Amino acid sequence: MKAVKRVPWLDRDRARLSRRTFLRGAGALVALPFLEAMLPRSARAQAAAAVKRFVAWYVPNGIEMAGWTPAATGADYALTPILQPLASLRSEVLVLSGLANLPARDTVPGDHARGTGGFLTARNVRRTDGADIQNGISLDQRIAQFVGGTTTLPSLQLGAESGGSTGNCDSGYSCAYARNISWAGPQTPLAKETDPASAFERLFQGTDTSLSAEERERRRVERLSVLDAVAEDALRLRAELGGDDRHKLDEYLTGVRELELRVRSASGGSCDAAQPADPDDFRTRVRAMADLIVLALRCDATRVVTFMQANAGSNQTFPWLGVLDGHHQVSHHQSNAANLAALRAIDTWEIEELAYLLQQLDATAEPTGGTLLDSSIVFFSSEIEDGDRHRHTNLPVLVAGRGGGALAPGRHVRFAANTPIANLFLAFVRAFGVQDATFGADGTSPLTI
Repeated sequence: MKAVKRVPWLDRDRARLSRRTFLRGAGALVALPFLEAMLPRSARAQAAAAVKRFVAWYVPNGIEMAGWTPAATGADYALTPILQPLASLRSEVLVLSGLANLPARDTVPGDHARGTGGFLTARNVRRTDGADIQNGISLDQRIAQFVGGTTTLPSLQLGAESGGSTGNCDSGYSCAYARNISWAGPQTPLAKETDPASAFERLFQGTDTSLSAEERERRRVERLSVLDAVAEDALRLRAELGGDDRHKLDEYLTGVRELELRVRSASGGSCDAAQPADPDDFRTRVRAMADLIVLALRCDATRVVTFMQANAGSNQTFPWLGVLDGHHQVSHHQSNAANLAALRAIDTWEIEELAYLLQQLDATAEPTGGTLLDSSIVFFSSEIEDGDRHRHTNLPVLVAGRGGGALAPGRHVRFAANTPIANLFLAFVRAFGVQDATFGADGTSPLTI
């Protein structure tokens, strides 16, 4: 019988596969999912329980609040029309009312940029369209400072609408505030990747530099799958794994190949980060980014992800919903019935996309029990409450997942008016073991949720 080639990354003495293992071949690197073989037998349950993830999902222009806010609180609240896509996930979701980002308020116009700039920082940004921008560190980056060193990417910034960070985007406020929610520091916004194919390559093809420029171009032109390049390595690894891990590996690689095909379609065969000319491409791009988030967490390439479904004040149209006017335009609804109906349709679709992400996380099992959603905290909100009033109070907030036991979902919680959302963020960082006493401009007491 032909001997199976020993896999160099498997430590049989400790029965452990390195968490940093990649499948390799022909210049390609593909990260692996989280497998039981990656944990020492003596500490598998404890190690898996310690892994937590954070995802922030931003939508622009506020929410149609009459269709959003449940009337009752507690576990027996009725799902509102906009929240209906979460029906199968209601036990995994918190609806939070009464939270405010008061630092984003000011006496001058620019609420979209201020609210977006402070979306995860809970700070008032400096009004400037020059290089002297001023903000604070964002929630995702504070978490990444604590957990990011254990993964290939400390954090990942994604979006579905492109645009640079210079110039005036809102009443004298820099585009840096309107087009970024992740901030490494007061003057350091972290640009998002808006091309699914580029994001895919960053996550799953790795940084192997053995290919020449000509070979890389040939791979792009001929649309060669990264999985074709690592097939031999995958077979060798598969022979070394137990039954459960083999099944997870096969399922994962199938998902990677399917996603690879979808992101190429969403990118229009191009690596440019430009907004697609066909508005329907926006819908494809959003869904591709959700799939990328799931796979990034699943293979532990990162544990911290931010996603901007669109930029602040976006005027994206939604022809598949019958909404041909721009989002920002109809968000100034003036209580017009047609505008309110259009907003409700947009907001319901946004929740459908969030629900899709949550369903994929909930369907992904962890090696020692539970799901990716169980180990995650997913935060969803907008920069303002209502697009007509531009208020930064009573923000539309959803929190999904259990954060490894830190959260108790399945309820609608109404906090006292103007409770700082920074107190929610403080609870999040505490869930990741960061014992900060304050967060942002007004976070001083972590919420119990």
